[in-house]
Amino acid sequence: MKLSKSEEELMNIIWKKEKAFMKDLLEAYPEPKPKSTTIATMLKRMTDKGFVGYKLYGNSRQYHALIEKSAYFSKHVNGLIKNFFNDSASQFASFFTKETNLSQKELKELKKIIDDQIKDA
Repeated sequence: MKLSKSEEELMNIIWKKEKAFMKDLLEAYPEPKPKSTTIATMLKRMTDKGFVGYKLYGNSRQYHALIEKSAYFSKHVNGLIKNFFNDSASQFASFFTKETNLSQKELKELKKIIDDQIKDA
């Protein structure tokens, strides 16, 4: 299951705050802030999708993430590799390094990360 762009924006706020009431979520948005009904609708959809849970405190709900940010991101990167790069991580890496205008320093950092992963395998 996937989040819409606006749901991802809200999810990023929840990940950052870890636990938040509606007022906390609204305060985290820049101006112009969305209406509370818009946030409530997104939270309902995200709860139904299994991304967000909540704990009741009287009539108030304190929301929290049910999926870690790294797990969400990993799933989408893997889907991207599968759907756009013939399930080839090397094709993805080639595209990524050529099309993102990485500096020599950044490329060397990536190489070190890969070399470390090979060493640990």
